[in-house]
Amino acid sequence: MPEAVWTSPWAGPVVVAVALLLGLVLAVMDALARRAPAGGRRADVVVAPVRDGARMLLERRRTTIAPDRLLSTVAVPAVPVLALMSAAVLPFGGRSVVSTSADLVWFNAAEALLWAAVWLLGWGPNAVHPLVGAYRFLAQGLAYELPLMFAIITVGVGAGSLRATDVVTAQAGGAWFLWTMPVAFVVFLIGAAAFAFWGPFGAPAGADVAGGVLAETSGVDRLLVQVGRATFLGVAAATAAAWFLGGEDGPGLPGPVWYALKTLAVMALLVGVGRRWPVVRPERFADVAWVVLLPATVVQSAVAAVLVLGGFYR
Repeated sequence: MPEAVWTSPWAGPVVVAVALLLGLVLAVMDALARRAPAGGRRADVVVAPVRDGARMLLERRRTTIAPDRLLSTVAVPAVPVLALMSAAVLPFGGRSVVSTSADLVWFNAAEALLWAAVWLLGWGPNAVHPLVGAYRFLAQGLAYELPLMFAIITVGVGAGSLRATDVVTAQAGGAWFLWTMPVAFVVFLIGAAAFAFWGPFGAPAGADVAGGVLAETSGVDRLLVQVGRATFLGVAAATAAAWFLGGEDGPGLPGPVWYALKTLAVMALLVGVGRRWPVVRPERFADVAWVVLLPATVVQSAVAAVLVLGGFYR
């Protein structure tokens, strides 16, 4: 990873608070999407994630025959820790909590390390269903990673920098990258849903394999993994709002309000689409990713490069 500089003594608590808040908000939105309120009991739907989390805290851990406890011990906390790492380069008020020379690479590296964490999570229990789920996740990763990398490269090309703050600055005045990089924006969101195995990309934790990679995970361990997944997706929504929607850029309202509104809009899009599309089989996703998404992102990068040479981006 690129060299990082912690810009504030409060950096650690800020990262944790922001990331967990994003994860909690997304979990609540997901609960609202999954559970239509019956008889006006919307409040019960809103508190459902908190109630389920409390239940997991009290739930007894499930054990299997001859598990690799070391792998599970490493894998379970790795998921939320990597989510927090990805949140560290979110730009706020012209600076990131962690200042690096390549924030875009930092985010992608945290996401790539998730491959290892999920694989260990599937291998550790020494059971067939988690292992099948882990293989499915790797198959999805091989499908989305290259298109996602080209989408991130496109952002860096347009901004002329790999720093998140420079990316936001390059979009000042309404020149959001969404207008000239719509393919990269869509591919980024697809990649975000896939590495969080969310919605149509939930095959690694599919019901057809008894929960897949999560089949033998319970109690606090399951809670940590679920919090990590939701946080990853929430951070990805905030990242998309910064990289493609200008972050705090907008008229009339304070910058942080604009950033929050854009992040919530991306979250709503992810949750809404994720709950309406059926789960896609990993091999079919791979076909689409390699045949459609990869060429499309390469063309998108070329278009961004031409616009840079023509002086379109400031």
